[in-house]
Amino acid sequence: MATLSASDGTRLAYRTYGEGEPVLCIPGGPADSRYLGDLGGLSAHRRLIVPDLRGTGRSAVPEDASTYRCDRLVDDVEALRRHLGLARTDLLGHSAGADIAVQYAARHPSRVGRLALITPGARAVGIDITGEERRERARLRSDEPWFPGAFAALEAITRGTGTDWAAVDPFFYGRWDDAARAHHAASRPDNPEAVARFGAEGAFDPTATRAALAVFAAPVLLLAGEFDLNSPPRSTAAFAGLFPDAALVVQEGAGHYPWVDDADRFTKAVAAFLA
Repeated sequence: MATLSASDGTRLAYRTYGEGEPVLCIPGGPADSRYLGDLGGLSAHRRLIVPDLRGTGRSAVPEDASTYRCDRLVDDVEALRRHLGLARTDLLGHSAGADIAVQYAARHPSRVGRLALITPGARAVGIDITGEERRERARLRSDEPWFPGAFAALEAITRGTGTDWAAVDPFFYGRWDDAARAHHAASRPDNPEAVARFGAEGAFDPTATRAALAVFAAPVLLLAGEFDLNSPPRSTAAFAGLFPDAALVVQEGAGHYPWVDDADRFTKAVAAFLA
């Protein structure tokens, strides 16, 4: 682990995997970035710089809790770029990390070479996902032995009458096996305040972000998982439509963590784009 000082003095930690041209990889959650690992072997193709967001992993808890807000976290990405001495860098964001990445791209377009958004969160651009869209994805898993209980829990959550989020965990993976269970346990956020304040009032300005992305000149990849309830392919396709130069890839048999479900297929798609 290496560290740097953010603009407000908060100590931020980051991991490095592999060698070659760097890619800044922004985790979601907000959670300890360990869950990304080296993204299924992507480090064989590029040098991955993976920060722990403030207040998570080995990064320090800030004195000002309002800096957990998504738009404020953009400043930490810029601090990391400056610390590494990069005039320009490729950027990858997973899940809620994509909300940070697109706000960074909107604010610092000349600093981004290529932008990869992996099963992206879309709050920063104001794309809402309907309950029916989630149920549609969920029904694709109807042959799974865990489906009845998981789908009942999803229905209750969608109606606002249930809170058993653990029951729907299997929907986030292409295979709900021991590897998926272990990965899920390691990827749970452990800083409730960071999670709660991430989307606080003022965190997102979808109109302004959409306007900036409409003239964003760099190539963009959006990768969706076929089974992903969090970032369904239809919503991700709508997200892709906000950019002048975007490609959409839907990884078959994958959920919200496509490098866990099929590392070879994932790394092939992302490495080809970044190349």
